[in-house]
Amino acid sequence: MKIILIGASGTLGSAIARELGQRHDIIAVGKTRGQYQVDVTRSDSIRSLFERVGKVDAIVSATGSLHFGPIADMTADQFKVGLHDKLLGQVDLALIGQHYVNAGGSITLTSGILSDEPIRFGANAAAVNSAIDGFVRGAAVELQGIRINAVSPTVLQESLDNYGPYFQGFEAAPASRVALAYSRSVEGAQTGRVYRVW
Repeated sequence: MKIILIGASGTLGSAIARELGQRHDIIAVGKTRGQYQVDVTRSDSIRSLFERVGKVDAIVSATGSLHFGPIADMTADQFKVGLHDKLLGQVDLALIGQHYVNAGGSITLTSGILSDEPIRFGANAAAVNSAIDGFVRGAAVELQGIRINAVSPTVLQESLDNYGPYFQGFEAAPASRVALAYSRSVEGAQTGRVYRVW
C-alpha cells in the first residue's frame, strides 16, 4: 500500500511512520523536511504535492497548529491560527486529496481530545478539533469508493514537556499507542469514525 503521510517528521508522525512503515510504502511529507514539502495553508501547495506524488492508497495527516491562550486576551488573528492551519489545512488535504486516492483507499485526519474535554486556554483547540470530527462524519456520507476517519488522541507522553501544564489531570498516551489508531483507520474497513485514544 502506498501511503502519503503529512507531518511525518513530528512526534506523532514519526510513530505513525514506524507503525505503518512495517507493512507499507510511506511517502514522508513535512513543511520543511521529508521526501516532499507542503504548506497545508495553501491550496496550490497541496495541489502541487499530489501532482508530484500521483495516486496513493491512503492519505494520513498528522499536522496542524493551534493557538493556546486565555479567551479574555485572544484576538481573531490568534484564533485563525487553528482555523487556517489545523482545520482548513486538513480539510483542504481531504478535498484535494480525494481525487488522488485509489478506489478502496482512505483518508485519515487528526483532531484531539479537546473536542470532548475542553480545558482552560484551549478554546481554539476545542473548536478546531470538533470541526474536524464533524467534517469527517459529514464527508463520509458523500465520499464514493474511499473511506475517511479521524484520530482523536489525548496529549502524548512525549509532548508533556511542552503541553503538560495545559493537561493537568489528563492521562497521557505514548505516541506508539496512538499510532495504532491510524493503522486501524488505514487498514480497517470503517468510515466516518473518530477513533479516540485516551
